[in-house]
Amino acid sequence: MPPPRIGTEDSRTAHPVDAAIEAAAAELIALSHSIHAEPELAFEEVRSVAKILVPLAERGFAIESGVAGLPTAFRASFGHGPLTVALCAEYDALPGIGHACGHNIIAASAVGAALGLAEVADALGLTVLVLGTPAEESGGGKVLMLERGVFDDVALAMMVHPGPVDIVGAHSLAMADLSIVFHGREAHASAAPERGRNAGDAVTITQVALGLLRQHLQPGQQLHGIVGDGGVAPNIVPGRAELLYYLRAVDSASLDDLLRRASDCFAAGALATGCTHEIRTVAPTYTELTPDPELLCAYREHIVDLGRVPIAPELEAQRPLGSTDMGNVTNVIPGIHPVIGIDAGGAVTHQPAFAAASVNASADRAVIDGARALARTAVTAARDELHRERLLQRLIQRQEGIR
Repeated sequence: MPPPRIGTEDSRTAHPVDAAIEAAAAELIALSHSIHAEPELAFEEVRSVAKILVPLAERGFAIESGVAGLPTAFRASFGHGPLTVALCAEYDALPGIGHACGHNIIAASAVGAALGLAEVADALGLTVLVLGTPAEESGGGKVLMLERGVFDDVALAMMVHPGPVDIVGAHSLAMADLSIVFHGREAHASAAPERGRNAGDAVTITQVALGLLRQHLQPGQQLHGIVGDGGVAPNIVPGRAELLYYLRAVDSASLDDLLRRASDCFAAGALATGCTHEIRTVAPTYTELTPDPELLCAYREHIVDLGRVPIAPELEAQRPLGSTDMGNVTNVIPGIHPVIGIDAGGAVTHQPAFAAASVNASADRAVIDGARALARTAVTAARDELHRERLLQRLIQRQEGIR
């Protein structure tokens, strides 16, 4: 079902946060389009961050730049209530295909939700926090920020991610991002090949072993990669070669099992060719999403009220989203990472056609609907005494554990 059109003529129920978001709608959509027009890669999102901070600073948010030792990470806060709501903004793009994951929509919807919540922060005892989280595609910005204390005062964390359909209880896979480097010995490939130890052959044998392993993987386990370095010239036996691989699984325990089995394949390639090898983790390991059930229930109610029809809960597990560093956050802090649907003409994320769709009319609607649904969900959590107390107690327990 296509998302509803922008406008006030539909029957969607009004809510205290809606007016501020609707008043900023043109500005939020312009922000989404501007980020989309200048895609920036992981940890290099300087222009995107500058654009995001403008409407927040104008509305009186206090800005902390370069948090966690990351130049393109930030905290923007409003209010001083005990319940701190974090809205995670992503804004990194993909190499070669730009915003084919729609992070421009994520960033603009986070800003919109924050503007809406700022209007009710004092009345509801909230601290509204926009967290600028770089390098989700590769680099694990949220993991680094989590480890370095940026989330320590956060009671709940939320974001929406665009996709072809609306999914409330979105699932993701745990993921390890690996570099496997093989070291051999260079030699003239014609005059003295017997003196060489071919690291490129080690790559080939490893890929064959991994391909055969696929038949015996557990449900939900995946592995896929590329050759990052295969040699320098046809007449030189490669003395160095590199594989870049992602390993994924339904949870961290299954990922550990896959890593053990894949590591045997890496070792086999080295052993068969007389090479050595080393395995390096390129980016922090992502854990699976574990969304908070009560926050999910509130979000579902609000997104349906906005005229959207998310897929049925029993089908959600059949649509894993790949992997996200928001999984690490939801394993520590109550949070949600729903998918908000856009009309991508059959395209899916990480396709050029999805990048093009991320600034169409349905994507603009997703910015506003996503902002409204997130803000409304936070209000529901803040107003419900039991829900609020649960979140605050979880925060206290976590902080005591940190101390």
